[in-house]
Amino acid sequence: MKRALLFCLILLSNAAIGQNDLFTLSGYIRDAGTGEELIGVNIVVPEKGTGTSTNSYGYYSISLPPGTYTFSVQYIGYTSQERKITLDKNLKLNWELKESSTQLDEVVVESEKIDRNVSSVEMSVAQLDVKDVKKMPALLGEVDIIRSLTLLPGISTVGEASNGFNVRGGNTDQNLILLDEAPIYNSSHLFGFFSIFNADAVKDVKLYKGGIPSRYGGRLSSVVDVRQKDGNNREFSGTGGIGLLSSRLLVEGPLVKEKSAFMFAGRRSYADIFLGLSPNEALSQNTLYFYDFNAKLNYILGDKDRLYLSGYYGRDIFEINDLFGFNWGNATTSLRWNHLFSDQLFSNFTLIFSDYTYALGTPEDDAFNFRLESTIQDYHFKNQYTWYANAKSEFEFGMEGIYYRFKPGTITGTVEMKLQEEYALEPSLYFSHEYKFSPLFTLQYGLRYSSFYNLGSQVKNIYQNQDLPEVDEVVETRTYGSGEVIKAYNGLEGLEPRIALNYRIDDEKSVKLSYNRTRQYIHLISNTTAPTPVDLYRPAGMHIKPATVNQVAAGYFQNFMDNQYEFSLEGYYKDFQNIVDYRNGAELIFNETIETEILSGIGRSYGLEFYLRKQQGRLKGWVSYTLSKTELKVEGVNPMQAINAGEWYPANYDKRHDISVVLNYQLTKKWDIGLNFTYQTGRPITPPEGKFQIEDYVVPIYRDRNSYRIPDYHRLDLSANYTPPKVEGKKFYSSWSIGIYNVYARRNAYSIYFEQQDNANGATTTNLNTQAVQLSIFGTIIPSVTWNFNF
Repeated sequence: MKRALLFCLILLSNAAIGQNDLFTLSGYIRDAGTGEELIGVNIVVPEKGTGTSTNSYGYYSISLPPGTYTFSVQYIGYTSQERKITLDKNLKLNWELKESSTQLDEVVVESEKIDRNVSSVEMSVAQLDVKDVKKMPALLGEVDIIRSLTLLPGISTVGEASNGFNVRGGNTDQNLILLDEAPIYNSSHLFGFFSIFNADAVKDVKLYKGGIPSRYGGRLSSVVDVRQKDGNNREFSGTGGIGLLSSRLLVEGPLVKEKSAFMFAGRRSYADIFLGLSPNEALSQNTLYFYDFNAKLNYILGDKDRLYLSGYYGRDIFEINDLFGFNWGNATTSLRWNHLFSDQLFSNFTLIFSDYTYALGTPEDDAFNFRLESTIQDYHFKNQYTWYANAKSEFEFGMEGIYYRFKPGTITGTVEMKLQEEYALEPSLYFSHEYKFSPLFTLQYGLRYSSFYNLGSQVKNIYQNQDLPEVDEVVETRTYGSGEVIKAYNGLEGLEPRIALNYRIDDEKSVKLSYNRTRQYIHLISNTTAPTPVDLYRPAGMHIKPATVNQVAAGYFQNFMDNQYEFSLEGYYKDFQNIVDYRNGAELIFNETIETEILSGIGRSYGLEFYLRKQQGRLKGWVSYTLSKTELKVEGVNPMQAINAGEWYPANYDKRHDISVVLNYQLTKKWDIGLNFTYQTGRPITPPEGKFQIEDYVVPIYRDRNSYRIPDYHRLDLSANYTPPKVEGKKFYSSWSIGIYNVYARRNAYSIYFEQQDNANGATTTNLNTQAVQLSIFGTIIPSVTWNFNF
């Protein structure tokens, strides 16, 4: 430990030495057409073999000794720029990049090559260009950010129409999903068919599977950082589309030209309209639709200050024949203030509110009406800094505080009941330093410290065995006042070290290593294969411990043919502690003593990820393959309590093989075609291993959890996009997207369940004959057509 601290002090002193002999070039890099700041743009200085990139707000800063240098600005999809600049004082320089036109040949301009895949210290990162996502085949023509991410290595779902996604053996609740820094607790619409992200409103999507920077915390397995568009500050414009499932519209423009802008986007599905036209009353009286709304305002206060106010509101509505209703959705608000203390010190102050609520019930005029509502809310404060010390050294540090309010359930109506509300506080500090020892070797190390306080007011049960509570073993109850600490997790176990290394073999090849420890204090309590909108989050406390994971990853990265082709091969190993799983026969709905229905265990996941991508020319796309294994182990006081007798068993989302092929080919200047192919090993399920009969009822007997797998999954999707050339001087233009989902009509199994077999007359038999029944979400070809427009 002392040696590590000494090493860090040496690096810090090296960063401070010679600061007076350096001059700084800094500024923002923007889209020339809209004025939007661009994220992750590379600024390269060939003479020094170094460079930097823009942050999440489009800002860059690089400090060098006095001299004349070539600065090359490179960004995929944009025309590169080069300038000779003499640094004899601090300079501010804003760049504006123009989108590159579509090329129908394989010629790549040498100055436009991008090698960030090899040169960056980042690894285990998935990043998508929204423009490419819009060209991919999509279910019913609905462009889906999350579904597109699952085509990348290490990322999967349990099946079609399933909420959430799994990253490197992690459960769905182990993903920190951020929209303009606000956490999203349910990322799906229509029970998992589509994601909540309107692609028109999204500027950037980045997913960290490993090597997670220390500025992120609170989840074990991944971070999905989604940034909304800021709005066009040059002119009023809009985009939209009309499809078979939904329609959407986005408008943006300046409030004060080149100083302030707005962006508003809305989307609504209309399955409820088509259901209402059905002659079948059982369908026509049902309602099923979703809507969402995105908004953002930004204002440049001066050279050193700017404000951002953004929000999201979405809802799903599901009603059955005026007998039963169900709705759920997210709401977020983020207020951010960027301030430059100097050209080298960038800061961001953020206030965030996030809410996820679901409600279900019967109509108020029903004789036995009821309404069940559950909510999780959190209030964030973030204070973040980036210090660009010099061309070799960059620091990040800051603090974060989150206050949680959990409302697990309130029933109103004929009968009124309420589960206790829970409260919690999660403060954290972080520090990170990236140091380039030479053009060949880069080190990034950091530390995050998090703690957690479960707070009153609450009444808590004290059990004979606090670690494995039983409902009939309550010793006493304790009452805690408002704000009183019930359980604190504030020891050294809250330390979360992060480290990443990059060694460049040459200009086209590198080897990377990373280690990160992450900690999670809130858990999704679910006994379903895929999470449902009614699943609950519960905080760590007296009976539920925080979960922890340690992950090591190593990878080989290489680019070919002037960086047209990008290749990587990564291996990882993850060790999970205090993973929550449900007991056999658990009752989780509206349960005041939820701690008696769950167990804590350990897990392990390891795998290899292959990725080959072509990012320039007429043919673009990627091929990915993941070989992985994920297992859990949950022990109880005795074998009857333990899951699978305390032995290792596959996780619900374990899939040994996962292959994806994504291609897009530019046929002409007007037409491009796309293809997605997916193959996955069937996921585990728990079949009955025996049965007995009580009168006319057959009762299954289950033993080993997840001891069988459903059939393998595979699917082919096709798309074609028609984009007429823009007419000079005409602002309105449109395009068509045509798609075919599930081209060969594969009936992929979502699940398998067992039922008593009917006899020849259709009546249920009274013997012990049972049959396995495969449930498929889609069993036919699903065509789509969408008209897109811009003005």
